[in-house]
Amino acid sequence: MSLTAEAIHAAAARLADHVLRTPCVPSRTLSEICGCEIFLKFENLQFTASFKERGALNKLVQLSAVERARGVLAVSAGNHAQGVAYHAQRLGIPATIVMPRFAPAVKVDNTRRFGATVMLEGDTFDDARTFGLDFAEKQGLTVVHPYDDLAVAAGQGTIGLEMLAECPDLDTLVVPVGGGGLISGVATAARALAPALQVFGVQTERFPAAWNAFHGEQAPCAQATIADGIGVRQPGALTVPLIRERVHDLLLVGEDDLERAIVMLLEIEKTVVEGAGAAGLAALLRHRERFAGRRVGLILSGGNIEPLLLAEIIRRGMVRSGRLARLRFDVRDVPGALADVAAMLGKLGANIAEVQHQRAFSSLSVERAHIEVVAHTRGLAHIDEILAAAAAMGYRAELTG
Repeated sequence: MSLTAEAIHAAAARLADHVLRTPCVPSRTLSEICGCEIFLKFENLQFTASFKERGALNKLVQLSAVERARGVLAVSAGNHAQGVAYHAQRLGIPATIVMPRFAPAVKVDNTRRFGATVMLEGDTFDDARTFGLDFAEKQGLTVVHPYDDLAVAAGQGTIGLEMLAECPDLDTLVVPVGGGGLISGVATAARALAPALQVFGVQTERFPAAWNAFHGEQAPCAQATIADGIGVRQPGALTVPLIRERVHDLLLVGEDDLERAIVMLLEIEKTVVEGAGAAGLAALLRHRERFAGRRVGLILSGGNIEPLLLAEIIRRGMVRSGRLARLRFDVRDVPGALADVAAMLGKLGANIAEVQHQRAFSSLSVERAHIEVVAHTRGLAHIDEILAAAAAMGYRAELTG
């Protein structure tokens, strides 16, 4: 049995009026930056802030009355959990969700809010899966797999139908890949409508499981990634053959690429995405030459990101772009030195956020001191202007972060 375009069209009929038909719109600014025409599919606008509810609902509505009465179980780090919990609640189906203990608190809380019984088991997704499958067998629960299920993949594939309906001239789709359910469904749907269209998958370098399967490599997986939604160590047995048959290539991106893409989508598109949701844009930034001049559809697959993580990513992005700088000034330890540095920074338009006057923890001679300042600046050129002004005043100054 394989995934067919007919199954995806049938899924679209089941999902109509029950999931949001999210917009797919062009981004002029991102297109200029990346050198190709970019169209964004805002799946982070779904009620659960993720595409995952499409596949979950398509699976749930096809259960028998007996299966519904017994209940379902899903193992998930977050987005699939919310999709299953939400639609199971709508349909009156008891749902048990097994999540690893490291699952983001925002995803755990939202899953509980949808009425599911949440069990936190294991330090890794694999540990949680082992426990969950055993528990489901003992309790007679139907497992709703996050990706290795053709009904789930067909539900995710409805995204491809919608993108091609709104933007029929697309010649490329770039899709985040964890276990492979999303890209299997999207590639099947889109290439049935446009056989020449190229589909690219994106994985993080820290979890290259599907990339390994596609390229015949054995790159190791790490412990964690900010793209936790695609942090999967083993792709699906059903999805890998579909990826090999229907996907043009799989690409890897780094954590820095993901952070940069998250910040760009926030600043330019005013939209919040999680790490996995930024993977497509990260690939365009990392592999710019592969997409030059093409009409590219990106799926912003989810927006469930921890606020503290988002705040840290924003802060790091500001440092990289030169809008937040830590500067160290070597000055004489005399009255007025700190005031002179502050006045110089104010005159040049830098806003001081933090300041530390360091005497003891320094290798400087006793008559000198370090003034360390964290300041809001206007970019790298502005930092160079500040360093030049400090030198003109006789200070040794350096950028330290």
